Amino acid sequence: MKSVILTFLFWNSRALCFLFFFCFSAHFVFASPLSSKDSVSKPHFPFFSVFLQPSIAFLGFDDRDKFQVANDSIYLEFMANATSLEDSSNVNKQNHQKVNFTFPISVGVQVQHIPNHFISTGIGFIYNKETVVLQDHKNNSHAYYYALQAVPLFLEYRLKIPPNLITLSQSDLFSVAFRWYWMLSGSEIYSNWGTLKAESSWKGNGFGVSFGYLIGSFSSFQFYGDLGFTSISLNSKDSFSKIVPYTSESKKAKWDLGGIQMQFRMSWGSWTTKEP
Repeated sequence: MKSVILTFLFWNSRALCFLFFFCFSAHFVFASPLSSKDSVSKPHFPFFSVFLQPSIAFLGFDDRDKFQVANDSIYLEFMANATSLEDSSNVNKQNHQKVNFTFPISVGVQVQHIPNHFISTGIGFIYNKETVVLQDHKNNSHAYYYALQAVPLFLEYRLKIPPNLITLSQSDLFSVAFRWYWMLSGSEIYSNWGTLKAESSWKGNGFGVSFGYLIGSFSSFQFYGDLGFTSISLNSKDSFSKIVPYTSESKKAKWDLGGIQMQFRMSWGSWTTKEP
């Protein structure tokens, strides 16, 4: 049941991200704003709003090499079991990808407590599953996978950069955002061989910084785009040997889910205040 729910969330978030980022990319390529310059230059920013935020991320998970070593070891075992040239020709393998490319999605609330200063909080879901298929000497297929999963809670502070420092054509709201992340229950790595659960920390698990701007606004809706970097570290009381065979590593596992991330935020709020 768990795998069915995760697969549903993963593929639906992927579809949403492709749709939204197609529109986002088209905006840059064709330089066609979502609203007229007049409507963007003096938008009505909500004092309180809710938002949906799909993203594209390249995760900095360097421990993927451990799973590739297990993959290579299984392949060598299949080759060792081959007793003839025909059996050896049946043995094949796939290699794991060198990057972990995924589509996080978040929801939250945003408050503009004073003009051009925004505070947000929200919860997200990060999921990335990497699967390879190996074929043994009897021509049987074997699928091996590992999945990265995280449920981040974040607090964000966004500040408008004064136009005399930097500005963009078609938009007066160019901003920098700072975030702090806490990983909630459900943050883990699991594979064919087991599950490695992350430990929670009240101090948090990392930070993020990004630059973005208001793409456009329509009525009570605002559309933002951001590009930035995150540094997110997770720890477990168990070692990687719990989820990866052919390793003698006994120290507590640590892994990184940070990296380059592009975000697209759609917010809605009916209680608005006009930018001064």
